[in-house]
Amino acid sequence: MDKIRINGHSHLLPYPEQIPDFMREKEIFWVDEDRKFMLQKGWKRPVTDSSFFLNEKLEWMKKNNIDHAVVLNLSQLYGNALTYDLMKEALRFQNDFNAQVQREHPSKFTCGFVIQPAFVRGALWEMERCVEELGLRVLCLPTHYMDTTGKWRVIFNEDNAPIFEMANKYKLAIQIHPYDGDKMIKLEDRNWRFHLIWMLAQCGDAYHFYTLEGMQDKYKDIRVSFAHGGQLAQMNLGRRIQGFDGRPDLFKGKVHPRKAVGHKNIYFDTLVHDTFSLELLLKRQGVDQIIMGLDDPYPLGEMESEAQSSYPGKILDLALEEGILNEQQYNDIWSTNVLNWLFGENEEAKNELISKIKANKTKTV
Repeated sequence: MDKIRINGHSHLLPYPEQIPDFMREKEIFWVDEDRKFMLQKGWKRPVTDSSFFLNEKLEWMKKNNIDHAVVLNLSQLYGNALTYDLMKEALRFQNDFNAQVQREHPSKFTCGFVIQPAFVRGALWEMERCVEELGLRVLCLPTHYMDTTGKWRVIFNEDNAPIFEMANKYKLAIQIHPYDGDKMIKLEDRNWRFHLIWMLAQCGDAYHFYTLEGMQDKYKDIRVSFAHGGQLAQMNLGRRIQGFDGRPDLFKGKVHPRKAVGHKNIYFDTLVHDTFSLELLLKRQGVDQIIMGLDDPYPLGEMESEAQSSYPGKILDLALEEGILNEQQYNDIWSTNVLNWLFGENEEAKNELISKIKANKTKTV
């Protein structure tokens, strides 16, 4: 296969005028007219790069030689703590927006869709709509969500079995992403601690329960990718094994943590920020389970930065220079592995997307 570069972890903001009035009126989510801030009730975050938006994203991708990107849902639109009706409308807007982006730019974007697990029946209806009507094949799930009693729960629990059964039926790719740590954990929100520390813990917690339940073998036709390299999951494996073996009374009926290591249906993106962490990820899980993930355009993603002499793809380039990867492995992380996560054994779907990407590359040369 010719060298193509697919980013498996990207985000996109709607332009302010694309966001329905009710989203601002109900203070669910909106972007200011000057495109300087994204906002929710009692919260705002600066728009740190013009590539948050579609046309600017396309220019950014061209500049950085990125052929295709998997656009995930916005974490701010998981719908936690919203009433059912508001949640349904907000998530429907997000999914319709992503579907439009994929439909209008099929050679550039594969887009995900989001559901709210607190309302399982509604989640199943939305899954069916997104797959059957909108043609979306990437399910975006939070590591944790708030149930109807106000309790925070990990996404991988027995009540959500119908969601994973349907995902397995449709053979979906799933992306697990952390957010809302400041609402779950009673600590003062200082120095970005919930993004720098607790997001990694949220991913590690979700991976803990996914593997203890043996879901990678229970649902053989879904492929799950954990955001940000599932970084704590790599560091914490030895401690989890120690606990499992040392206190078997706490793990009756559970699956040993070793069983999931390097499993063909569990993926992690490359967004770990240094080559030491990437090397651990590669040694622990195997190169075939690693996909390129830039988390653009957020400042914790791989973005252009003079202070850090950074650019999109820097960590993988450094790993190649340092001999952590060879060229074939480097290319596989950028393309083959992402395609395997997206489509599993569906070679027809892989080839269809490759053809679209190549045709667009030829057209723009």
